[in-house]
Amino acid sequence: MAEIRASFFIECEELLESLQDGLVSLDGGATDAETINICFRAVHSIKGGAGAFGLDDLVKFAHRYETVMDHIRSGELVPDRDAMTLFFRAADILSDIVRSSQSGETLDAAMVEGCLSELEALADFEEEDDGEDVEFTPAGLTLDLDLDFDMGEPAADPLNWQVSFAPERELFASGNEPRHLMQGLSEFGDLTIRCNTSRVPDLAQIDPEDAYLSWHVDVATEAPQSDLIEAFDFVEGLCKLSVEPIPAADMPPLPELGEATETALPFDTSPEIPPPPPTIPDTAPAAATAPKPAKPNPKPAPPKAAASPAAKPNATSNATVRVDLDRIDRLVNLVGELVINQAMLSQSVVEAGLNSNSKVTSGLEEFMQLTRDIQDSVMMIRAQPVKSLFQRMSRIVRESSAAIGKRVNFVTVGEHAEVDKTVIERLADPLTHMIRNAVDHGLEDSAKRIAAGKPEEGTVTLSAAHKSGRVIIEVSDDGGGINRERVQQIAEEKGLIPEGLDLSDSEVDGLLFMPGFSTAKEVSNLSGRGVGMDVVRSAIQALGGRISITSTPGVGTTFSISLPLTLAVLDGMVVKVAAETLVVPLGAILETVSLTGEDVKTVSASNPVIHIRGTFVPILDLGAELGYRPAIDDYEGSVVLLIAQEDGTQAAMLVDSIEEQRQVVIKGLQEAYGRILGIAAATILGDGKIALIIDPVDLMTNALGRGKPGAKSLDLAG
Repeated sequence: MAEIRASFFIECEELLESLQDGLVSLDGGATDAETINICFRAVHSIKGGAGAFGLDDLVKFAHRYETVMDHIRSGELVPDRDAMTLFFRAADILSDIVRSSQSGETLDAAMVEGCLSELEALADFEEEDDGEDVEFTPAGLTLDLDLDFDMGEPAADPLNWQVSFAPERELFASGNEPRHLMQGLSEFGDLTIRCNTSRVPDLAQIDPEDAYLSWHVDVATEAPQSDLIEAFDFVEGLCKLSVEPIPAADMPPLPELGEATETALPFDTSPEIPPPPPTIPDTAPAAATAPKPAKPNPKPAPPKAAASPAAKPNATSNATVRVDLDRIDRLVNLVGELVINQAMLSQSVVEAGLNSNSKVTSGLEEFMQLTRDIQDSVMMIRAQPVKSLFQRMSRIVRESSAAIGKRVNFVTVGEHAEVDKTVIERLADPLTHMIRNAVDHGLEDSAKRIAAGKPEEGTVTLSAAHKSGRVIIEVSDDGGGINRERVQQIAEEKGLIPEGLDLSDSEVDGLLFMPGFSTAKEVSNLSGRGVGMDVVRSAIQALGGRISITSTPGVGTTFSISLPLTLAVLDGMVVKVAAETLVVPLGAILETVSLTGEDVKTVSASNPVIHIRGTFVPILDLGAELGYRPAIDDYEGSVVLLIAQEDGTQAAMLVDSIEEQRQVVIKGLQEAYGRILGIAAATILGDGKIALIIDPVDLMTNALGRGKPGAKSLDLAG
């Protein structure tokens, strides 16, 4: 049962994600039946599963939410902007209740009840009779299965239906209980329940995991036959079931249910009673109900066909397996060790001087390719779309905008871009800070926006895209941009920089990342404590990433984060500098150039540049930057790696020689040594030696900032 319960909460995460997608589409103007059904089915499935585990608070909230969605399905309610705001908030609270039900946390009851009251007022609820518990239902355990589908015109007078129900042993193995199904039937009308015990064997022959009991239930209700059938959607294929009409005043003898050996039984119909409508293919999760048709179908439909294993849709293409993350981490580590051993083996073959056409060399090349394929496949297992992270940020936008009274439109782009799961988890806090800053500081209030000729509603855009072996995540707003004069003034007042410095726009923007810096005039729940962007930069750097700012006054601001796709391996260029072996990430290198004396020009004694394709690019001496040797004067025959930042700024990194290109396994240094300027990580080479993996853009930013006039005392990269 514990495993089934855990699976339920995992499924809830998927359903909540589906609900969020549906609400976003609905808010964007999609009013088609399928979009509404996606929202309804998600909430309904959560409610059904919660009832099976006795999660009454979750059932209660989901039931109210589901009923409002049903009003939208039937056309009784057309959601406006205020209604959509309520639906998004209700989805957030539903997520909180799911989480609290799993962890045992206590939620703010006033918040939940307040949202429930708003949902009730929106749908103009009348108090619903939840039905009395049948005598075998334990106290405190209820399941609300309000399957209020309009699947045909109900009869004018109450009808009597006889439901014959015989569970299979698989029904109990899946965590379902007949008592909950009976409880659901009790909402349709008065029940007369009789239990058939004829198949119960002697005590010595009982299999505790088998199903021996069956039930006959007489239901007096105005509901059509199809509604009663819908009540058993959760156990379709796990039982024998028939729903037959019987005269109200005449109760014939009960039919005997035979051996429960089939996986399903056709729904029997009578010539006098219209059969159920055609079955709509179920594309939702197992617990979801069938979509509601747009209009009732007055014409009789063919009887529902028997469900059999052969007739079930083939879901192999969408099959998934849930694996504990620790197991994947161990697999990733083992593959990393395999890559290192493969590199050592290659090194040994080279040192042995074997012929390149030998069988050993040929076999080694095939082994290298196989290792690469295995490594890529394992990395794909850890890769996940950033969609779940982006959906969490949509809640931050809603809560932040509501707290300060701003109207904000949140737009996401590229949410299907895949990143290492560890990167996604550790990116949540930095993005939360950036989103709040965009709402609080980036966007103007409504009066200023209208005065500037902008829409009253501001826009915050969160995007993700792959570029040069990295993922670029951007947070942008259409606000007033950065007031750079004000930023520099505040930094001088706080003593963060000396007065009178002549700073470029990018250097002024970099002041936002200094510890203790804040432009907020007063402390609020969102900002003003001087803790934020410096924490963001530290968190991004800990992931081997970089963050930059682009801002245009009156137009808006964009924060750009560049991150590695994975924290396990990378493609690198192995270089030599002053007898030291270093690795430069391949994604940062645009091209390699062998210098001649004519290529190098001198702007000043400390600022040599090279002339390449009509532009001048500053030279960055890697050996001198890392302190391995003094700066060289003669560049004849030297090799440079042309590297670039995300904003297009380029530099020529000077090295002694290029050894080879290879995949290397990343070994972090942060925990042991903290952050080291210009050093991203380390790796183990084929000869067993350790080589540092440099961060060329970090070194480039530091060197260019240090070399600018008036900026010698300012270290924005540190």
